[in-house]
Amino acid sequence: MDDKQLSQLKDEYHNTPVPKELEQVVQKAIEDGKKKQQRSRLIMGRKIVATAAAAVMVLIGGINVSPTMASVIADVPGMKTIVQVLTFRDYQFDDGWHQANIEVPVISGLEESGLGQALNQKYLEENKKLYEDFMADVEEMKALGDGHLGVDSGYEIKTDNERLLAIGRYVVNTVGSSSTVFKYDTIDKVDQVLITLPSLFKDDSYVKVISDYIVNEMKAKMKADSNLMYWVVTDENKGEENYFEPYTQINPEQSFYINSDYKLVISFDKYEVGPGFMGIQEFVIPTEVIADLLVSNEYIKP
Repeated sequence: MDDKQLSQLKDEYHNTPVPKELEQVVQKAIEDGKKKQQRSRLIMGRKIVATAAAAVMVLIGGINVSPTMASVIADVPGMKTIVQVLTFRDYQFDDGWHQANIEVPVISGLEESGLGQALNQKYLEENKKLYEDFMADVEEMKALGDGHLGVDSGYEIKTDNERLLAIGRYVVNTVGSSSTVFKYDTIDKVDQVLITLPSLFKDDSYVKVISDYIVNEMKAKMKADSNLMYWVVTDENKGEENYFEPYTQINPEQSFYINSDYKLVISFDKYEVGPGFMGIQEFVIPTEVIADLLVSNEYIKP
C-alpha cells in the first residue's frame, strides 16, 4: 500500500461519515501493513486475517463505503476475495405516506479491467434516477390528494465462488399492489468480463430450446399443483378465450444468472409469466438440455 493510497484513504475519512469501529479496523490494517517488514509472514498473515474477519463483521451491518475506500480495503492481503460487494450509499425517505429504501451496491476487486468502475457507475446512476423519479411521483401524488407510494431497491448475491460473481438487483414498487423487477450481472472474476446470455451459445437456437423446456416445466408444475398458474396454453385451456397473452418464449437477452453449481438459471419478473401471487419465477436449465448449443463448458458445467 503506497503513500498515494494512504492519502486517498485519509481524504475519504474526512469526507465520508463512517462508524468508529470501521475506522479503527481499516487503520489497524494500514498499520499492520507498514510493519510487515518487521514481522514474519506467518504472524502478519494471522493478524490480517483477523482484521479482515472483523471488517467483514462491520461491513455486513450495511456501512456506506466510497469506491476509493473499497479499493484500498480490497488491496489488503486476504481481503480481495472476502470483500466483493458493499453498500456504497443508501437513499431513504419516509413521511408516513411515502417510503423509499434504495441501496446502491459497489463492487471492488475488478479495477484492473475497468469493469468494476463501469458497473459501479451504472448502479449509481440507475439508483439515483430511481430515487429522483420516486420523489417526483411523491410530489405528483401530493398534488392529486395524496396516497401511499413505496419503492424498495437492493441487491442479493446469488453466486460467489472462485470463478463467478452473480449479483441480483431488485426493485419493488408499491402503489396499491406491488411489482418486482430483478436485474442480474454475472461476472467472470478471473478474466474480469461480464457474461451475457448470447455469449454462452454458438447461435440463437438457444432461445427456442430453452423456451420449450420452460413451457413444458410450467405445464408440469400446473398439472402437479392446481394452485399454480402460468400464462401458457395447456390441454385444459386450449381453445378457450384467455384474459392473458400466452407466454411462448424467452427474450434473447432474458434475465439470467449462473448459480454456484454452474447451472444456467432463467428468471422472470413478477407478472411476466403468471399472475402476481406467483411472484418472481426462476427455472434452472439442466445442462444436458443445452449442452450441444454452448460455446464451451467454462461457465455452464455438466
